[in-house]
Parts: sequence; C-alpha cells; structure tokens
Amino acid sequence: MLKIATWNVNSLRVRLPQVLRWLDENQPNLFALQETKVEDEKFPHTAFKESGYNVIFTGQKAYNGVAILSREPPQNVLKQLPLADADQKRFIAATYSISNGNNPFDLRLVNLYVPNGEAVGSEKYIYKLQWLKQLEKFLQQEIKQHKYLVILGDFNIAPSSLDVYDPIKWEGRVLFSEPERMHFGQLISMGFFDALREISQEPNTFSWWDYRTFAFRRNHGLRIDHILITSHLAKYITNCYIDKELRGAQQPSDHAPVIAAFKDVP
Repeated sequence: MLKIATWNVNSLRVRLPQVLRWLDENQPNLFALQETKVEDEKFPHTAFKESGYNVIFTGQKAYNGVAILSREPPQNVLKQLPLADADQKRFIAATYSISNGNNPFDLRLVNLYVPNGEAVGSEKYIYKLQWLKQLEKFLQQEIKQHKYLVILGDFNIAPSSLDVYDPIKWEGRVLFSEPERMHFGQLISMGFFDALREISQEPNTFSWWDYRTFAFRRNHGLRIDHILITSHLAKYITNCYIDKELRGAQQPSDHAPVIAAFKDVP
C-alpha cells in the first residue's frame, strides 16, 4: 500500500506536535507540507529524522515555505518553479524510488503552495495567474517525462461548485473565480486526475475553513487542497479522503490533511 498525504500546517512551529503525532498514527510514505513559515536554518529536521523520515524543505520567515517528508530518500530535488519568483518559497519537487515487492518504480512528487491572490483584480491576483501559467509550462514537460507523477498541495483554488459551501456567494471571488478555475481545468486537460473525485465522497467535503464566523462548526468550507495524479496512478487508487479531525483540535491549522492510498501499483 502506498499512502500520500498533503497538509497546509499554517506554521510548522505551532503545529509540530500535531504533525509528529499524525505521522505516527497514519504512517504515510510521502507527506507534503505547506505554509511551514520557518527559515531553512531553523527547520526541525531532527524531529522528523527521529520519526523515521527523510525531509527536504525550502522556507522563509513568517510566511510561505514547503517541505516533503518521505520514507525513501529524495532524488533530483528541485526547489524553485522555473521562471517564477525565487524569493517566494512555494514549490519543491523530488523523485522517490517506491518499493513494491519485486516491482519498484520511480514516483515524481511536486508540492505546491499556490499564491492566494488576495482579491480578484489585485496585483497579487495577477501574480497568482502568472504563477499558474509558469506551473502549467513546467508540468507539460514533467508529465511527458514521468509516468508516475503526483501534484499536490494548497492550490488556493476551489475547482467546482461541489467544492464551495455557497457557490452563489463565492462566484467571482478569489479562490473561486473563473480564471482560477480555468487554470485548474488546464491541469486536468493535461492528463491529471483529481484523486478525491476518483472516490465517492459525501456532499460538502471541504479541506479549508476560515477561522472566523464559526466556519468549521457550520461546515462553511472550501476544497482548495488537492492531490492530482496521472492515469497510471489513477488505475490503482483505493481511497482518498480529508481528515477533518485535526481541524477540530486545539490550535488547529485552518486546513485539514488530504490523503490518497494506492494498491498494487506495478
């Protein structure tokens, strides 16, 4: 069984005990983190090593930051989206040799923290759309080179009305505007599959809830954290779900982990 997970922790320093406990209980092969909000020299790599995980990371103080934890050592690590702003620590990728009995295979993992965009029409929104264009150019080449490719993380895009608690209220707003949804659709058109939609889900399944207005208690959320997979992986997916329990913990992140499981990948 291969288990891959992603979680926007919204500050690794604050959430480290939760992350370590979740690792121990769930034992993913690969675990992508976003919004670690910690400089590289202060990253708690020793704690993950003691838990049996390799870790690669790129970060900055107070915002952004991404990391990948893995049972297998990383290869061909890339810490910057080509042609994107190098000062924004939003991207990390690596290849992992996955043991599967007598049939090991290489899996390429790309971990993203897509810009939020702030508000439609703002400079940050324009930057977000430009960043997504660069991502698409990069992935067009990656999908040609890697049979087993996973793109995951906080996309800051709710791709359809199923992914928003009130589509009418959110229509035209950042995270659910048409240009953002079109960029997500471009990834699907390339040949990626939305892992969560490969598995039957309950209605109103979300991964992010605002800290304000009792949003989690009312389940006023959005699904903006995603795991996208190639067809070669989609054939072997057995489960994909969102672990809402952590969102109800003390001092929670405003996001919940998303987990995908695969069986008998050749």
